Amino acid sequence: MQILKFGGTSVGDADRIRQLASIVAAARASDSRLVVVVSAMAGVTNQLLDAVNAAVGGDIAAIADAHAKLRRRHREALARLVAPDAEAPPLMAELDALLDRFARIGEGIALVGELPPRARDFIAGLGERLSARLVSAALRGAGIPSAPFDADRLIITDDTFGAAVPDMAATALATREALLPALDAGQTPVVTGFIGATGEGVPTTLGRGGSDYSAGILGAALEADAVVIWTDADGFMTADPRLVPTAQVLAEISYAEAGELAYYGAKVLHPKTLLPLIPKGIPLYVKNSFRPESPGTRVSATTGEWRADIKSVTSIKGLALLTVAGRGMLGVPGIAAKTFAAVAAAGVNVLLISQSSSENNLCLMVEAADAEKTRAALIKALTMEFHHACVERVDALQPVAIVAVVGAGMRGRPGIAARIFSAVATARVNVIAIAQGSSEINISFVVAEPEAGAAVTAIHERFELGAAAG
Repeated sequence: MQILKFGGTSVGDADRIRQLASIVAAARASDSRLVVVVSAMAGVTNQLLDAVNAAVGGDIAAIADAHAKLRRRHREALARLVAPDAEAPPLMAELDALLDRFARIGEGIALVGELPPRARDFIAGLGERLSARLVSAALRGAGIPSAPFDADRLIITDDTFGAAVPDMAATALATREALLPALDAGQTPVVTGFIGATGEGVPTTLGRGGSDYSAGILGAALEADAVVIWTDADGFMTADPRLVPTAQVLAEISYAEAGELAYYGAKVLHPKTLLPLIPKGIPLYVKNSFRPESPGTRVSATTGEWRADIKSVTSIKGLALLTVAGRGMLGVPGIAAKTFAAVAAAGVNVLLISQSSSENNLCLMVEAADAEKTRAALIKALTMEFHHACVERVDALQPVAIVAVVGAGMRGRPGIAARIFSAVATARVNVIAIAQGSSEINISFVVAEPEAGAAVTAIHERFELGAAAG
């Protein structure tokens, strides 16, 4: 059994959905037990959320405009995918009913001027419900028995709306009960990615990009042989090819390497996707739906053969560096605890942490959009420390970027850091802060955002990653 997940660009229009159907047909030739997981059509989730956010401010016209555009887009795709026979009218009515529900909820939001988290999650997941029905119809049109399944019947989560956490035991029971009979009957279920529901049936979402995570969850729940993420990239690469034209596809990487790369800017995979798969040893493949003949990247417990000491160098831009500093911090217990408690209470994700051995400053990286909120929360939380002059200032530096160098081959190898920073120095890039975990498979550092590309290119060239696959 395999789980095949297709992203927004892979279901972006009727032509892409037909290509999806051909990929599924080819996969069924060797394994008839397939589950397809789909994202919303490209741009649909943003369109839905932009409309309801505008409605909060009283712009009810934004709802009507989004409703009309989405209805037209999905109807056009349906007309090209399904012959105007007995199946088309009820399917059209089903799509219209989902969009009409969006319109009614949006109008209510405009009236009250408020968007509750549970309503936001329902709206955010509508695009997947629409695309699952289109894709399932396309598969049937290609001669593949199929039915759509909404994941709020399958993936049971807590009530952390916007970033729900799955209950894997309950999810496994619900998923197997719903999907195994369909698979036994020869069907290919098409499941909505991104969404789940609480035990009481209230719709939730797994976070943006969560359709990959859905595939990992279902793969573990069904104990699949493999999970395949079909996207618009050939796989994990030695660098972003837009920055480094000589970047190569990585044929095989480990779970740990893939997790680091996904977290630090490689956008081919949601960082949580691997979490359910690792305990069961289920391999994951990343492949390009625009070039299905490309072998892609295999992600498993092994690192594979590789000539260079590192596998990939990547970057994240649009960040801010927060520094809590003060000469009185030395030896004072609890400042770090208060710092991270304040950041957590503000709901901010920390991407990197660095502290000097003198304890005079503590640095952390956050999204630039969260910089001022984080700084204000830190100043408030450390009021007493400011009063006693333990902490003297909280600075925010932006725009900055994280450059991450990843590879299991770095572990236990002396001189890797020297080569990395020598390359960066040669490129005349200033390093602002450095962090390395004890696993030794990732060295991350902070640079000014305009210098990130030069740093990535310099490291890629120093380690000859463009030729490492050869």
